[in-house]
Amino acid sequence: MDLGKLSAARLLIVGDVMLDRYWFGDVARISPEAPVPVVKVARSEERPGGAANVARNVAALGAQVTLLSVVGDDEAGRRLQQLLTENRIEVSLHVDPAISTTVKLRVIGRQQQLLRIDFETSPSHEVLRAKLVEFAALLPDCDAVILSDYGKGGLAHIGEMIRMARAAGKKVLVDPKGDDFSKYAGASVITPNRAELREVIGRAPDELELARKVEALRRELGLEALLVTRSEEGMSLFHADGALHERAVAREVFDVSGAGDTVIATLAVMLACGAAWPDAVHAANVAAGVVVGKLGTAVVSRDEFEAALK
Repeated sequence: MDLGKLSAARLLIVGDVMLDRYWFGDVARISPEAPVPVVKVARSEERPGGAANVARNVAALGAQVTLLSVVGDDEAGRRLQQLLTENRIEVSLHVDPAISTTVKLRVIGRQQQLLRIDFETSPSHEVLRAKLVEFAALLPDCDAVILSDYGKGGLAHIGEMIRMARAAGKKVLVDPKGDDFSKYAGASVITPNRAELREVIGRAPDELELARKVEALRRELGLEALLVTRSEEGMSLFHADGALHERAVAREVFDVSGAGDTVIATLAVMLACGAAWPDAVHAANVAAGVVVGKLGTAVVSRDEFEAALK
Protein backbone atom coordinates (compact mmCIF):
# COMPACT_ATOMS: atom_id res chain seq x y z
CA MET A 1 0.00 0.00 0.00
CA ASP A 2 1.34 3.40 -1.01
CA LEU A 3 0.91 5.48 2.16
CA GLY A 4 1.12 8.65 0.07
CA LYS A 5 -2.44 7.86 -1.02
CA LEU A 6 -3.72 8.34 2.54
CA SER A 7 -3.74 12.13 2.21
CA ALA A 8 -6.27 11.88 -0.64
CA ALA A 9 -8.83 10.03 1.52
CA ARG A 10 -11.76 12.15 2.74
CA LEU A 11 -13.65 10.99 5.83
CA LEU A 12 -16.87 12.29 7.36
CA ILE A 13 -17.25 11.45 11.06
CA VAL A 14 -20.48 11.82 13.01
CA GLY A 15 -20.99 10.84 16.64
CA ASP A 16 -20.70 11.65 20.30
CA VAL A 17 -17.78 13.95 21.11
CA MET A 18 -16.33 14.51 24.55
CA LEU A 19 -13.48 16.25 26.28
CA ASP A 20 -11.01 13.92 28.00
CA ARG A 21 -9.38 15.63 30.97
CA TYR A 22 -6.45 14.09 32.82
CA TRP A 23 -5.22 15.17 36.25
CA PHE A 24 -1.78 13.72 37.00
CA GLY A 25 -0.39 13.75 40.52
CA ASP A 26 1.53 12.05 43.30
CA VAL A 27 0.04 9.78 45.93
CA ALA A 28 1.92 9.98 49.21
CA ARG A 29 -0.75 9.26 51.81
CA ILE A 30 -4.23 7.95 52.57
CA SER A 31 -6.97 10.44 53.46
CA PRO A 32 -7.90 10.68 57.17
CA GLU A 33 -11.54 11.21 56.07
CA ALA A 34 -11.96 7.90 54.20
CA PRO A 35 -9.74 4.97 53.09
CA VAL A 36 -8.86 6.63 49.78
CA PRO A 37 -5.56 7.92 48.37
CA VAL A 38 -4.90 11.66 48.42
CA VAL A 39 -3.71 12.83 44.98
CA LYS A 40 -1.66 16.02 44.90
CA VAL A 41 -2.29 17.21 41.33
CA ALA A 42 0.89 18.32 39.61
CA ARG A 43 -0.31 18.83 36.02
CA SER A 44 -3.37 18.46 33.82
CA GLU A 45 -3.95 17.59 30.18
CA GLU A 46 -6.92 17.82 27.82
CA ARG A 47 -7.58 15.76 24.69
CA PRO A 48 -10.51 15.35 22.30
CA GLY A 49 -12.40 12.14 23.13
CA GLY A 50 -15.10 9.92 21.62
CA ALA A 51 -15.83 10.71 17.97
CA ALA A 52 -13.39 13.64 18.28
CA ASN A 53 -10.59 11.16 19.05
CA VAL A 54 -11.57 9.14 15.95
CA ALA A 55 -11.20 12.37 13.94
CA ARG A 56 -7.80 13.03 15.55
CA ASN A 57 -6.66 9.54 14.52
CA VAL A 58 -7.77 10.08 10.92
CA ALA A 59 -5.97 13.44 10.78
CA ALA A 60 -2.80 11.95 12.33
CA LEU A 61 -2.62 9.45 9.46
CA GLY A 62 -2.66 12.39 7.05
CA ALA A 63 -6.18 11.93 5.66
CA GLN A 64 -8.76 14.72 5.34
CA VAL A 65 -11.53 14.74 7.92
CA THR A 66 -14.76 16.57 8.71
CA LEU A 67 -16.37 16.06 12.12
CA LEU A 68 -20.06 16.68 12.77
CA SER A 69 -21.37 16.64 16.35
CA VAL A 70 -23.16 18.43 19.19
CA VAL A 71 -21.73 20.24 22.25
CA GLY A 72 -23.12 22.39 25.04
CA ASP A 73 -22.77 26.17 25.23
CA ASP A 74 -19.99 25.90 27.79
CA GLU A 75 -16.26 26.12 28.46
CA ALA A 76 -15.69 22.41 27.66
CA GLY A 77 -17.42 22.76 24.27
CA ARG A 78 -15.31 25.80 23.36
CA ARG A 79 -12.14 24.01 24.51
CA LEU A 80 -13.02 21.01 22.34
CA GLN A 81 -13.51 23.27 19.31
CA GLN A 82 -10.10 24.87 19.98
CA LEU A 83 -8.30 21.50 20.33
CA LEU A 84 -9.86 20.16 17.12
CA THR A 85 -8.90 23.29 15.17
CA GLU A 86 -5.31 22.90 16.46
CA ASN A 87 -5.36 19.32 15.10
CA ARG A 88 -6.31 20.60 11.60
CA ILE A 89 -9.74 18.99 11.77
CA GLU A 90 -12.59 20.61 9.88
CA VAL A 91 -15.33 20.67 12.45
CA SER A 92 -19.01 21.55 12.69
CA LEU A 93 -20.13 21.46 16.31
CA HIS A 94 -23.83 22.29 16.71
CA VAL A 95 -24.31 24.11 20.02
CA ASP A 96 -27.22 22.95 22.19
CA PRO A 97 -27.67 25.42 25.10
CA ALA A 98 -29.81 22.85 26.94
CA ILE A 99 -26.95 20.39 27.49
CA SER A 100 -23.50 20.18 29.02
CA THR A 101 -20.62 18.98 26.85
CA THR A 102 -19.64 15.45 27.83
CA VAL A 103 -16.47 15.51 29.94
CA LYS A 104 -14.57 12.49 31.25
CA LEU A 105 -12.18 13.47 34.00
CA ARG A 106 -9.53 10.90 34.90
CA VAL A 107 -7.36 11.20 38.00
CA ILE A 108 -4.01 9.45 37.57
CA GLY A 109 -1.48 8.77 40.30
CA ARG A 110 1.64 6.60 40.11
CA GLN A 111 0.98 5.91 36.42
CA GLN A 112 -2.41 4.34 37.04
CA GLN A 113 -5.97 5.58 36.81
CA LEU A 114 -7.48 6.00 40.28
CA LEU A 115 -10.84 7.53 39.41
CA ARG A 116 -12.99 8.65 36.47
CA ILE A 117 -15.75 11.26 36.78
CA ASP A 118 -18.26 11.69 33.91
CA PHE A 119 -20.39 14.78 33.15
CA GLU A 120 -23.03 14.26 30.43
CA THR A 121 -26.57 15.02 29.14
CA SER A 122 -28.36 14.03 25.90
CA PRO A 123 -28.83 16.62 23.11
CA SER A 124 -32.28 17.92 22.09
CA HIS A 125 -34.26 16.70 19.08
CA GLU A 126 -34.14 20.02 17.16
CA VAL A 127 -30.34 20.19 17.22
CA LEU A 128 -30.09 16.57 16.03
CA ARG A 129 -32.49 17.26 13.14
CA ALA A 130 -30.37 20.26 12.03
CA LYS A 131 -27.30 18.00 12.16
CA LEU A 132 -29.02 15.49 9.83
CA VAL A 133 -29.63 18.22 7.24
CA GLU A 134 -25.94 19.16 7.34
CA PHE A 135 -24.95 15.47 7.09
CA ALA A 136 -26.84 15.23 3.78
CA ALA A 137 -25.00 18.32 2.49
CA LEU A 138 -21.55 16.97 3.48
CA LEU A 139 -22.03 13.44 2.07
CA PRO A 140 -21.07 14.07 -1.59
CA ASP A 141 -17.59 15.33 -0.62
CA CYS A 142 -16.46 12.29 1.36
CA ASP A 143 -15.18 8.80 0.45
CA ALA A 144 -16.36 7.04 3.61
CA VAL A 145 -18.44 7.74 6.72
CA ILE A 146 -17.66 6.79 10.33
CA LEU A 147 -20.54 6.77 12.83
CA SER A 148 -19.03 6.73 16.32
CA ASP A 149 -21.70 5.75 18.85
CA TYR A 150 -20.82 6.30 22.51
CA GLY A 151 -24.43 6.04 23.65
CA LYS A 152 -24.66 9.75 24.56
CA GLY A 153 -27.67 10.47 22.29
CA GLY A 154 -25.87 12.21 19.41
CA LEU A 155 -26.80 9.52 16.87
CA ALA A 156 -30.57 9.39 17.30
CA HIS A 157 -30.97 9.40 13.49
CA ILE A 158 -28.31 6.77 12.79
CA GLY A 159 -30.61 4.53 10.71
CA GLU A 160 -31.42 7.44 8.39
CA MET A 161 -27.74 8.39 8.13
CA ILE A 162 -26.77 4.83 7.14
CA ARG A 163 -29.49 4.73 4.45
CA MET A 164 -28.49 8.13 3.04
CA ALA A 165 -24.77 7.28 2.95
CA ARG A 166 -25.30 3.85 1.35
CA ALA A 167 -27.66 5.37 -1.24
CA ALA A 168 -24.83 7.80 -2.07
CA GLY A 169 -22.47 4.81 -2.57
CA LYS A 170 -20.32 5.50 0.51
CA LYS A 171 -18.74 2.93 2.82
CA VAL A 172 -20.24 3.25 6.30
CA LEU A 173 -18.29 2.12 9.36
CA VAL A 174 -19.99 2.01 12.76
CA ASP A 175 -18.44 1.75 16.22
CA PRO A 176 -21.47 0.32 18.07
CA LYS A 177 -22.82 0.67 21.61
CA GLY A 178 -25.45 -1.18 23.65
CA ASP A 179 -27.19 -4.52 23.23
CA ASP A 180 -29.32 -3.66 20.17
CA PHE A 181 -27.38 -3.66 16.90
CA SER A 182 -30.54 -3.59 14.71
CA LYS A 183 -30.19 0.21 14.37
CA TYR A 184 -26.90 -0.38 12.48
CA ALA A 185 -28.56 -2.53 9.78
CA GLY A 186 -27.24 -1.83 6.28
CA ALA A 187 -23.84 -0.45 7.35
CA SER A 188 -20.71 -1.70 5.55
CA VAL A 189 -19.04 -2.85 8.75
CA ILE A 190 -19.47 -2.58 12.52
CA THR A 191 -16.50 -2.86 14.90
CA PRO A 192 -17.60 -4.11 18.34
CA ASN A 193 -15.13 -5.25 20.97
CA ARG A 194 -15.47 -8.68 22.60
CA ALA A 195 -17.65 -7.47 25.49
CA GLU A 196 -19.98 -5.46 23.22
CA LEU A 197 -20.43 -8.43 20.89
CA ARG A 198 -21.16 -10.79 23.79
CA GLU A 199 -24.01 -8.50 24.93
CA VAL A 200 -25.68 -9.12 21.57
CA ILE A 201 -24.91 -12.76 20.66
CA GLY A 202 -24.27 -14.25 24.11
CA ARG A 203 -21.30 -16.45 24.96
CA ALA A 204 -19.60 -18.68 22.39
CA PRO A 205 -17.78 -21.71 23.87
CA ASP A 206 -15.40 -22.01 20.89
CA GLU A 207 -14.27 -20.33 17.65
CA LEU A 208 -16.66 -22.42 15.55
CA GLU A 209 -19.71 -21.33 17.53
CA LEU A 210 -18.46 -17.71 17.54
CA ALA A 211 -18.14 -17.75 13.75
CA ARG A 212 -21.62 -19.27 13.39
CA LYS A 213 -23.25 -16.68 15.66
CA VAL A 214 -21.40 -13.72 14.12
CA GLU A 215 -22.23 -14.86 10.58
CA ALA A 216 -25.92 -15.12 11.52
CA LEU A 217 -25.80 -11.57 12.95
CA ARG A 218 -23.94 -10.24 9.88
CA ARG A 219 -26.58 -11.66 7.52
CA GLU A 220 -29.47 -10.48 9.70
CA LEU A 221 -28.13 -6.90 9.69
CA GLY A 222 -27.15 -6.95 6.01
CA LEU A 223 -23.52 -5.99 6.73
CA GLU A 224 -20.61 -6.49 4.34
CA ALA A 225 -18.42 -7.36 7.31
CA LEU A 226 -18.16 -7.44 11.08
CA LEU A 227 -14.82 -6.76 12.77
CA VAL A 228 -14.41 -7.92 16.38
CA THR A 229 -11.54 -6.41 18.38
CA ARG A 230 -10.36 -9.02 20.90
CA SER A 231 -7.69 -7.34 23.07
CA GLU A 232 -4.76 -9.70 23.56
CA GLU A 233 -6.22 -12.09 20.94
CA GLY A 234 -5.98 -9.46 18.18
CA MET A 235 -8.98 -9.02 15.89
CA SER A 236 -11.24 -11.09 13.65
CA LEU A 237 -13.03 -10.02 10.47
CA PHE A 238 -16.11 -11.96 9.42
CA HIS A 239 -17.41 -11.38 5.89
CA ALA A 240 -18.94 -13.26 2.94
CA ASP A 241 -15.61 -14.92 2.04
CA GLY A 242 -15.18 -16.33 5.54
CA ALA A 243 -13.22 -15.27 8.62
CA LEU A 244 -9.85 -13.57 8.83
CA HIS A 245 -7.84 -13.44 12.08
CA GLU A 246 -5.04 -11.00 12.97
CA ARG A 247 -2.89 -11.72 16.02
CA ALA A 248 -2.25 -8.87 18.46
CA VAL A 249 0.99 -7.02 17.70
CA ALA A 250 1.37 -4.89 20.85
CA ARG A 251 4.77 -5.15 22.43
CA GLU A 252 3.65 -3.54 25.68
CA VAL A 253 0.07 -2.72 26.63
CA PHE A 254 -0.09 0.47 28.65
CA ASP A 255 -3.67 1.64 28.10
CA VAL A 256 -6.46 0.27 25.89
CA SER A 257 -8.75 3.33 26.21
CA GLY A 258 -9.32 4.82 22.77
CA ALA A 259 -7.82 1.81 20.93
CA GLY A 260 -11.19 1.17 19.26
CA ASP A 261 -11.08 4.74 17.88
CA THR A 262 -7.70 4.04 16.29
CA VAL A 263 -8.96 0.76 14.79
CA ILE A 264 -12.04 2.25 13.10
CA ALA A 265 -10.13 5.36 11.95
CA THR A 266 -7.35 3.32 10.32
CA LEU A 267 -9.79 0.83 8.79
CA ALA A 268 -11.86 3.67 7.30
CA VAL A 269 -8.86 5.50 5.85
CA MET A 270 -7.56 2.29 4.24
CA LEU A 271 -10.98 1.39 2.78
CA ALA A 272 -11.43 4.97 1.52
CA CYS A 273 -8.12 4.54 -0.34
CA GLY A 274 -9.46 1.41 -2.04
CA ALA A 275 -7.61 -1.18 0.11
CA ALA A 276 -9.01 -4.73 0.22
CA TRP A 277 -10.45 -6.01 3.52
CA PRO A 278 -7.36 -8.11 4.50
CA ASP A 279 -4.99 -5.14 3.98
CA ALA A 280 -7.30 -2.71 5.79
CA VAL A 281 -7.69 -5.05 8.79
CA HIS A 282 -3.95 -5.71 8.96
CA ALA A 283 -3.25 -1.96 8.96
CA ALA A 284 -5.86 -1.36 11.71
CA ASN A 285 -4.31 -4.12 13.83
CA VAL A 286 -0.81 -2.66 13.44
CA ALA A 287 -2.05 0.84 14.39
CA ALA A 288 -3.84 -0.55 17.46
CA GLY A 289 -0.59 -2.25 18.52
CA VAL A 290 1.13 1.14 18.56
CA VAL A 291 -1.60 3.10 20.33
CA VAL A 292 -2.05 0.72 23.31
CA GLY A 293 1.57 1.46 24.22
CA LYS A 294 0.56 5.07 25.02
CA LEU A 295 -1.37 6.52 27.97
CA GLY A 296 -4.96 7.69 27.48
CA THR A 297 -6.73 8.56 24.26
CA ALA A 298 -3.77 8.77 21.89
CA VAL A 299 -3.09 8.69 18.14
CA VAL A 300 -0.67 7.02 15.75
CA SER A 301 1.28 9.40 13.51
CA ARG A 302 1.94 8.61 9.84
CA ASP A 303 5.64 8.01 10.63
CA GLU A 304 4.85 5.62 13.52
CA PHE A 305 2.34 3.81 11.33
CA GLU A 306 4.84 3.46 8.49
CA ALA A 307 7.56 2.17 10.85
CA ALA A 308 5.20 -0.35 12.49
CA LEU A 309 3.99 -1.66 9.11
CA LYS A 310 7.61 -2.39 8.18
